[in-house]
Amino acid sequence: MGTPLNVAKRSPGGYTLAGITEVGEHIPIRKLLDRGWPDYAYPRPLEADSMVVNYRRFMAWQQQHRGMQVERFQAGRSDQIVPLAPGRASARYPYQVLNIAVNGEIGTGPGKPNQMLFPPLRALKPADYPNENMCSAALLIRYGAFDYFTGGDIQGVLPYGAPAWHDVETPIAREMDPVDVQLVNHHGYPDAQNGTLLARLRPRVLILPAWHASHPDRTVLERIFSTESYPGERDVFATNLLPEAKKNLTDLLPKLKSEAGHVVIRVDPGGKRYRVLVVDDQTESFTVKAVYGPYKSR
Repeated sequence: MGTPLNVAKRSPGGYTLAGITEVGEHIPIRKLLDRGWPDYAYPRPLEADSMVVNYRRFMAWQQQHRGMQVERFQAGRSDQIVPLAPGRASARYPYQVLNIAVNGEIGTGPGKPNQMLFPPLRALKPADYPNENMCSAALLIRYGAFDYFTGGDIQGVLPYGAPAWHDVETPIAREMDPVDVQLVNHHGYPDAQNGTLLARLRPRVLILPAWHASHPDRTVLERIFSTESYPGERDVFATNLLPEAKKNLTDLLPKLKSEAGHVVIRVDPGGKRYRVLVVDDQTESFTVKAVYGPYKSR
């Protein structure tokens, strides 16, 4: 947050097209779940931030002209994202989306109170307030035996002197079981993917959303491939490793299954097996470059 918008594309609603605002121009959004809606006052007011102003303009226009609903993402719930079969309003697909955590609040299971990780702001110095990444929404997609976890930009490797509760990955990991696929936290930045998280989730497949020279940090990739965290095979697929990133990863690159391309997870009916498709991202032809698997769900 706080970086001025420097792109020129604008929508009919007058907002700049960047990130989700551009996605919303091409893919109709019926419901948008947001960690800070409706006031963005936690942990510090963001209403004056240029990105939030643009985002607010996007949501207002989408609500007025396209009927988009906006809700606050709530930890511990499994009814905010309810998949419906096309054309059959009462027919639901047999999978769940579980809200694991947001804003330092962690779901601990049906009928149990959520765990509050962050101390009250009044007890903290402003320098120790949670940052935006720590407040990320984390969720689990479950279909039969198949589980997919994404934690957004949460962190778990702390700089010297940081409060222990700034580690969001560890308490989330303690509430989870092993998964089949994980989206690597915070693009593989140095503060993410700690050993406790890896040992608990034990993902067979990891997707690395790389798009910057710092994605991923070498220590993170070494930790992911190390069998010290958990035994067995694991396959890692990167979306867009830049040349600058590759310079520091020369010896680790052969271990990657893919360095570029859209990564699509295709789960068999019933969820017992799944495949990983790497799709060409240089054109809109959706050409499949490679298929991996089938993998057996846990």
